[in-house]
Amino acid sequence: MKSGCLSLLRHLGLQRWRDQLRTSSIQSIIMWSFSLCLLLIVMLAAVLLYNKFSRTAEENVLLGTSQIVDQVGYNLEDYVDGMAQLYRTIEQHMLVGASWDDEKVAEQLDILMSSRDDVVSIALFDEQGELLRNHPAAPVRPSARVSAQSWFHSAMRVSNHLSFSLPHVQNLYDGTYKWVVSMSKGLTIEKEGKPMNVVLLVDINFKKIDELSSRISLGKRGYVYIIDEGAGNIVYHPQQQLIYMGLRNENVEKALTSSGSYMDKVDGVKRLNTVRSVYNIGWKVVGVAYLDEMMTTREEMNRYLIQVVVIVLVLSILISMLLASMLARPIRRMGATMKAVERGDFDVELPLRGPLEVVQLSSRFNLMLDKIRGLMRQIIVEQESKRKYELEALQAQINPHFLYNTLNSVVRMVGMSKNEDIITMITSLSKLFRISLSKGRTVIKVSEELEHARHYLTIQQMRFKQKFKFEIEAEESVLDCYTLKLVLQPLIENAIVHGIEYLVDEGTIRIGARLEGETLVLEVADNGVGMSQHQLAGLLEPGESRDEDVRSASSGGSGVAVRNVHDRIQLYYGVRYGLSYTSEREEGTVVHIRMPAVHQAEGEIVHED
Repeated sequence: MKSGCLSLLRHLGLQRWRDQLRTSSIQSIIMWSFSLCLLLIVMLAAVLLYNKFSRTAEENVLLGTSQIVDQVGYNLEDYVDGMAQLYRTIEQHMLVGASWDDEKVAEQLDILMSSRDDVVSIALFDEQGELLRNHPAAPVRPSARVSAQSWFHSAMRVSNHLSFSLPHVQNLYDGTYKWVVSMSKGLTIEKEGKPMNVVLLVDINFKKIDELSSRISLGKRGYVYIIDEGAGNIVYHPQQQLIYMGLRNENVEKALTSSGSYMDKVDGVKRLNTVRSVYNIGWKVVGVAYLDEMMTTREEMNRYLIQVVVIVLVLSILISMLLASMLARPIRRMGATMKAVERGDFDVELPLRGPLEVVQLSSRFNLMLDKIRGLMRQIIVEQESKRKYELEALQAQINPHFLYNTLNSVVRMVGMSKNEDIITMITSLSKLFRISLSKGRTVIKVSEELEHARHYLTIQQMRFKQKFKFEIEAEESVLDCYTLKLVLQPLIENAIVHGIEYLVDEGTIRIGARLEGETLVLEVADNGVGMSQHQLAGLLEPGESRDEDVRSASSGGSGVAVRNVHDRIQLYYGVRYGLSYTSEREEGTVVHIRMPAVHQAEGEIVHED
């Protein structure tokens, strides 16, 4: 159950990530992917550098501390070797032949002490602790108890071995309280042919050892101290007074049993201790380095690495934004071009610039557009031909229909022997057909179309026995405009047959022509019986009406002709133009014919909206 839930959560998380990826732009994907990769690389490099630096810093601290402690040890060993050489010199001038009372020896000791400012005093004692000779000469204090001194016991216990005491205040002579380290050595000499045990004491100023050790620095707080290997006493410490007062402690036991380096903690602070033995004196030099100073260096390195990471991240984001913009610009351009094509602009073309894949896509897109434009041109030619044929077919429908109605009227007049009326009607019919033929033209002037309507109304007046009168009014500016021919005649016929014929009184038909801006408006109005709103709604619908009461579907075929006029106009000029009706019962009907105002014949070209 638990594994199934985890699997479901992982699936949901992956699905959410995929959804986000699908809704993100390619520029943002490239930018953030590039920045994330650079950030990961920089962070990995920073971690590796930090680990390497930390290890190197620890090694350098350990090596540096060890080298400094070794240097202190070497200095002490050299100093002890120098003091041993001093002892040998004193032995050669003072003890050979037991001539320590010779004035010449005093001069040599003066020269020796003047050349060594670290030598405080030189003294020779017998095995009972009695003073045999000292320089500079000074009486020994009665309370000194020389034989009880630690340096005296060390010299007597192991002869011919140079011993060093702990630092102490010199207490052998009156009036001297210098801080010294006593070096003593037990010797056996010949005096008057008999062996004699003596102790040679040289007190050296502790300041010299202090200088050798205090000059050493292990960081800002690190230091070096010296302990005695035998008793574990502290010989030197930079805070010696605090040690004596018990205010400061050192882990001497650990230092005595250790060699090399070890870690300890004092007051919660980790320290690195490095121990080295000074073999010719029996001391140990201990160097103490505080690790928090090394950690401070680490923190500085951390801050530096963080700054580097931030700078690299900012630069990577800027570079990735620039790179992503450069890569996404051709794709955005392609998207904008596709939107233009979607809006119907097929004249656009993508420039062949950018990466290879973008150039290939642009080339194929341009090729596709070229094929689409070719297909559209082919469709336009086919549609123009189709509309032309449809227009010719509609025209062919109107001519026989009108001729049938007119000849039918002539036949009725012949039966009534109205010869003069027959002549007038045939004359009007011949002029009407002359205008209708128009040398095969589809478009004629408005003046010709109005003349055609006048002849037609004359014929119809005779046919309907003066049942109506007509008026033709036209603005002077519209007479030279061009219109499709035979647009008025079917509408006039419709007004007579379905409007005027059912009147008891005399009817009136008015024909008008005017301009409304850039639109030519022809108008056919009658004061006939009118139509209902239901009839108006289905008047111009394609196909035959389902209601026999609809005016355009009544007997006589004029309804078909009216729809043909409407279709002809829209096929030729577009769907914005055509017929519109207004009508009221017992008031009459007005038909408006709207076409563009054309002042020059445009041939037989079919226009699109």
